Amino acid sequence: MLDINYIRDHKTDVEYAIKSKACEVDLNRLLELDDKRRKLTQKIEELRQKRNKNSDEMKTSGGKPSPELIAHGKEIKQELSKLEPELSEVETDYLKLLKSVPNIPEKDVPFGLTEDENQVDEVIGEPTKFSFTPKNHYEIGTLRDWIDKERAAKVTGARFAYIKGDLVKLQMAIVNFVINSLTDQKIIKTVIDKYHLEGLSDKPFTPVLPPLMLRTEMYDDMDRLEPREDRYKIEGEELWLQGSAEHVLGSMHAGEIFEEETLPIRYLGYATSFRQEAGTYGKDMEGIIRMHQFDKLEMESFSTKETSRKEHELFVGIQRWLLEQLELPYRVIKKCTFDIGKPDARGIDMEVWLPGQDKYRETHTADYMTDYQSRRLNTRVRRTDGSLELVHTNDATAFALGRIMIAIIENYQNEDATIKVPKVLQPYLNNKEVL
Repeated sequence: MLDINYIRDHKTDVEYAIKSKACEVDLNRLLELDDKRRKLTQKIEELRQKRNKNSDEMKTSGGKPSPELIAHGKEIKQELSKLEPELSEVETDYLKLLKSVPNIPEKDVPFGLTEDENQVDEVIGEPTKFSFTPKNHYEIGTLRDWIDKERAAKVTGARFAYIKGDLVKLQMAIVNFVINSLTDQKIIKTVIDKYHLEGLSDKPFTPVLPPLMLRTEMYDDMDRLEPREDRYKIEGEELWLQGSAEHVLGSMHAGEIFEEETLPIRYLGYATSFRQEAGTYGKDMEGIIRMHQFDKLEMESFSTKETSRKEHELFVGIQRWLLEQLELPYRVIKKCTFDIGKPDARGIDMEVWLPGQDKYRETHTADYMTDYQSRRLNTRVRRTDGSLELVHTNDATAFALGRIMIAIIENYQNEDATIKVPKVLQPYLNNKEVL
């Protein structure tokens, strides 16, 4: 969430954020509650000081306290008994409204009120050409007995699948390729140099297998719990299945203080994630595009405010590097204010060309969060001068395994429904060239 002091001092910027992200926030009501909260807090503190002083005088009176001291003590107690519940109610309403205020978009984020106003920033490579009519991934996956949705529907319902055979081997090859790449300091430096991110640390990522559940409080502090109808809750418990690995990576240092010299902290999380895909009834029912269960490799970092924007650009550069290693045609999308979402200051998507669908489809997203998450999580850094500040966070997709396998199947297909293996993955598949 935003600092209330910032909101008071930059009301125009906050109003723009609310408008450009199509959020419903009564900003004037928030500021009224803030003013009331501060006045009540001050009054209560003054009364508590008076209560303490009165208590001290009663102890030092040398005998039985005077009727005046007793009466004054009762008067203070009665007044506090009225004001403290009032403050509690005001703070509840205030915090709810404060949490609803969106992050401020970066200056280079295009204004837009629908995802149709996202901008194509760059196109890399040409759409793959074939001498035959290309199939989509589900046709090939069914022919090769790699994808079985019928039996999954019998066992679990719609939007689940059994992934089998060589497709499992392909997924594990991608996982190993990404882990080996992002834990290699030389590769991180290569990306930093390519995108002119001078001064940024080339520290590699630490791979993590995170928990697949998180508590309501942590999910809410990450500002990723909403919309709740898209999440899976464990019945009878304040536990949720995570919807992406960054939800449990970004919250793991809640309440902690980093030393400045340890930053940046970069994690690469591999997790099975869960989403109800609410509001997508009838969309992408064929194949494995929109599943209730999917595997992802996700990047997360904690950094100082001075380096966080470059950290975001590093994540975008890594996404591009990974796609280029697979030799897939893609385009870079600069997301508009509406589509970056409430907690983001900036968002970039990657869309890969899918011949079987004859269109580009999103495969990656990169979220620049500034200190919006860390304020609620109370994750801070102790600077070298001893001062404490909130850290900045970034998260981004390394690979959503289902979607990147779709891209490989459709772009590397042969007419006989076999699949050429991208060169960079062949060492992870016993040097097989075709699946």
